[in-house]
Amino acid sequence: MRGDVEWGSIPGLVRSAAEHYADAEAVVEGRTRISYAELGARVERAAAACVASGVEVGDRVGIWAPNSLDWIVSALGAVSAGAVLVPLNTRFKGSEAAYVLRSSGARLLFVTGTFLGTSYVASLRRAAGEGSGGFGGSGDGPLPGLPALEQVVVLADDAPADFRTWKDFLAGGEGVGETEVRERARELDGSSVSDIIFTSGTTGRPKGAVITHAQTLRAYEVWSDLAGLRRGDRYLIVNPFFHTFGYKAGVIACLMRGATMIPQPVFNVDTVLANIAAERVSVLPGPPTLHQSLLDHPARDTHDLSALRLVVTGAAVVPLRLVERLRGELGVGTVLTAYGLSEASGIVTMCRRGDDPSVIASTSGRAIPGTEVRVEAPLGSPGEVLVRGFNVMRGYYEDAAATAEVMGEGGWLRTGDVGVLDAAGNLRITDRIKDMFIVGGFNAYPAEIEQLLGVHPDVADVAVIGVPDARLGEVGKAYVVRRPDVTLTADDLIAWARREMANYKVPRAVEFVGELPRNASGKVVKGELRGL
Repeated sequence: MRGDVEWGSIPGLVRSAAEHYADAEAVVEGRTRISYAELGARVERAAAACVASGVEVGDRVGIWAPNSLDWIVSALGAVSAGAVLVPLNTRFKGSEAAYVLRSSGARLLFVTGTFLGTSYVASLRRAAGEGSGGFGGSGDGPLPGLPALEQVVVLADDAPADFRTWKDFLAGGEGVGETEVRERARELDGSSVSDIIFTSGTTGRPKGAVITHAQTLRAYEVWSDLAGLRRGDRYLIVNPFFHTFGYKAGVIACLMRGATMIPQPVFNVDTVLANIAAERVSVLPGPPTLHQSLLDHPARDTHDLSALRLVVTGAAVVPLRLVERLRGELGVGTVLTAYGLSEASGIVTMCRRGDDPSVIASTSGRAIPGTEVRVEAPLGSPGEVLVRGFNVMRGYYEDAAATAEVMGEGGWLRTGDVGVLDAAGNLRITDRIKDMFIVGGFNAYPAEIEQLLGVHPDVADVAVIGVPDARLGEVGKAYVVRRPDVTLTADDLIAWARREMANYKVPRAVEFVGELPRNASGKVVKGELRGL
């Protein structure tokens, strides 16, 4: 049955999972193990707290935190209260997070305390606190630069003044009964917006793809079916929850099948190996770099990886040798590749179980049911990939102009990706019109990085391209024109960039040039840079 018809909304799915898989293990986090019944109760409690705090249907609620049980509970609680979820990239710096919060008009934010040595609260305060002239406005909330943001809840045991702890927030919902929470959920239907996934485009401005409950449920029921996810599977979710691959192909898919979620906040190959062995992990989606590092780890054979049966990968070229090694050396029964983008609910094409390994390695499979894919070129030739179907976003949030740029006649979404279709309908992505490159599974957009680097007082002009990297697949390289009479070095600029932008965006190499090659209309000719 179609997911949107079966469950109606995400809170409907959560309740269904709590009832049908009540005693099954839902989430494992360290020593904490909770059943689906308990997960349902926790989500309902979080939803009650959201209602008590004034969240209304359609309000945007941000979440800026690594993969964790608290992420799952707070996010599903907000959505169950009728809110629209706005996940924030954990690699963001404060100014990047503040931009998304301000653009979405988020009223409530769930934020981690400290992650990877960074205090998210402190960085957000610096970016949007007192005197944040770049953010404008004033309000009664904890951050004057974000007037719409009324409350910040820290997913920790302590929080600064004007912010709330997770425990205090949950306690605030104790006066809201189960009936009220369920009534709120009944106000939602398939057409209600479930989340806004912000993705940076070539303009350098993050844009929010608006996705509904029906799109989410239908797409990930299809994903679960094609992947063969099943009850009893134990799913190590390394893909970040702020990304569709982590939240929807992870949390939502597990809820559909009663699989056990094992969230891992940071990709560390030693931790992955230990988790697979200790928890008898059977499902491990992720970018090819994850699986490659697993296969090549010197201590791999000291861990029991025999439970691993399903791998879904994508986001980059997948070597045939990787598919063969996963099957041959680790005995993984199913290895699949897929292609998607936020503007199409995160999934467009997917291989099918039983496909030849060469098809899995060289393509991203065929269009999923309910969608169409075409390429603006003759069969077998490269052209822009267009998508039409139930999975295509409602548009970019409050950005009609940007929406019009990608939504063509007849409901076709222009993906900005270049691909080739074969006679069987398998899609092979060959290039990116938008010049996007992928750093260890993270999408990096040159225009956004160029905009950030252009703020540096010693930079007169800059262009960024992706270059091959043995470990990360691709990394950024910046071609920089210095302002006259300055002594800016490559090390200086890279160090500055590390303070100003998420790590995956930071160029790993800087080359200084007298001028950038431009065409008659003034656009940088990046093909010439790649040939330098």
